[in-house]
Amino acid sequence: MPWVQCGPTDVHYEDRGAGPPLVFIHGALSSGETWYRHLEAFSARYRVLAYDSVNHGLSSNSPRDEPEPDRADEPEAFLSALGIERPILAGQSMGGMTILRWAIRHLSAAQALIISGMGVPREPMRGPSPLQQPLDNDTLFLEVGASFTPAFYASQPLLIDRYLRVRSTAVRLEAQRHTRAVTAVNPAWEPTALAEGVKRITSPMQIIVGSLDSLKPLTDYLHELAPSSHYEVIEGAAHSAHYECFDTYRRIVEDFLEPIQAQM
Repeated sequence: MPWVQCGPTDVHYEDRGAGPPLVFIHGALSSGETWYRHLEAFSARYRVLAYDSVNHGLSSNSPRDEPEPDRADEPEAFLSALGIERPILAGQSMGGMTILRWAIRHLSAAQALIISGMGVPREPMRGPSPLQQPLDNDTLFLEVGASFTPAFYASQPLLIDRYLRVRSTAVRLEAQRHTRAVTAVNPAWEPTALAEGVKRITSPMQIIVGSLDSLKPLTDYLHELAPSSHYEVIEGAAHSAHYECFDTYRRIVEDFLEPIQAQM
């Protein structure tokens, strides 16, 4: 379980296998450990990595009285610290936005981009971010709400329990009880800036979304902005389709990466 310094954050990560680098980036209130099945499945053909973002998992907390570091800076520092070039980046929800904003800075630097449960809004998103919803002092396990379908909750209690446990770390609970302001510059987390930036990305892109995901209109628009992107809708899945429908997600990613890997 190694750590590496990425700017002001002591970043915890997992690193398995050998081959082209495939980096998984988790969503809000989650952790890199939620990718555990993906690390096992893809490590036979790739060097697979997953890190905990600032204020998540086992990485360090940012100061309470300061805005948290810009998450798009993390892959910059993480890849540089490990000497990784031409990565394949896969992110879900907040992790997908992190990848999109990183790719706008580096239009062709990624070998491939895999975005799930996230896209580009047509208008400013309203309402508080999950990261800005204060937590009481008694709660120890962070609920996941509409991340999964009722059928998944009922049929997979062990997977649900694992998901709750690996995301509800002391680091995340501290950050949820003492929320920080989000930093988003270069590019700003603003519809026009994101849309114009995404249009210029030239790295191959796979977009994945559950048919029941409330953010599906954002993924539809992302595909519209990047017409050469591949787009897969997983029927009957909710926001965390990568976890709920792991086998389908894996197949989609393997099929997308196969011709790309053949050219590596």
